[in-house]
Amino acid sequence: MPQPAPPFRPALLAPRHWPAWIGLGLIRLAALLPYRWLLRIGRGFGWLAARGLRDRREVAARNLELCYRQLDPAARAAMLEENLRDSGVMLVEFALAWMGSERAIGRIPLRIEGLHHLEAARAQGRGVLLVGAHFSHLELCARLVSQRVRIAGMYREHEDAAFEWAIKRARLAYADAMFTKDELRQSVRWLKSGGTIWYAPDQDMRGKDAVFAPFFGVPASTITATHHLARLSGARVIAFFHRRLDDGGYEIRLEAPLEDFPGTDVVADTARVNACIERMVRAAPTQYLWMHKRFKTRPPGEADVYRR
Repeated sequence: MPQPAPPFRPALLAPRHWPAWIGLGLIRLAALLPYRWLLRIGRGFGWLAARGLRDRREVAARNLELCYRQLDPAARAAMLEENLRDSGVMLVEFALAWMGSERAIGRIPLRIEGLHHLEAARAQGRGVLLVGAHFSHLELCARLVSQRVRIAGMYREHEDAAFEWAIKRARLAYADAMFTKDELRQSVRWLKSGGTIWYAPDQDMRGKDAVFAPFFGVPASTITATHHLARLSGARVIAFFHRRLDDGGYEIRLEAPLEDFPGTDVVADTARVNACIERMVRAAPTQYLWMHKRFKTRPPGEADVYRR
């Protein structure tokens, strides 16, 4: 049964929330523009971001240095520039995903492969975990998939209550449910009922439910939720690949479910998930969120990789 939209509370109109409402108004205005215009505007934002976000630029540069050691500095610099420009497109893709009309979403060019894997699992009464990664277009591609199959999502709550209310309401317009990382029981029940949950387990959450598993050959603190959700619910785990095409539009590919998953070794299972995500990133490296400090938590005795 779909979740109801969160109720509005007058406290959300307090002055401390006004910046959030202004931001939401701008997002709403952006979502009214044609898709091709949004891409051009996003690339303009990206040009500014590449020159203004110094700290994030340094983080992205360090991540690329760690993950693409085989490339020479000039090649990595070119990849970094393209990636930072892509971050501007991310802003307008979020706007379209959250507040774009069904008509606008329906006009976006889309190629999708592998839906039969998801349909086969659901025909068996099995829940499905769609495992994706933090690409600039993650949210938009989730909405595009929702046009073909009903999904739920896992997300991190926003610090501002007004923004959280508005965005959760927007997400529930196309998703059947949204769960936070702390709502494990609710997520398991959803999967046991045959539901589909989309989420991305590729950020350093600094929680106790994490292990170190390789990501581009570097030990990365990775949440173990994929293993536990599959173990507790019996859900199939399907990798959710997506990338923006050079001429606009998107390509989405669902792989066959992971075989013999979950196993008995949570670290080995988490390493398998990271290997899937690494393949996703290699397919569209400049569209990945390299600005996130993916390696901020280090194994005991290892130095901070972001401190020079």
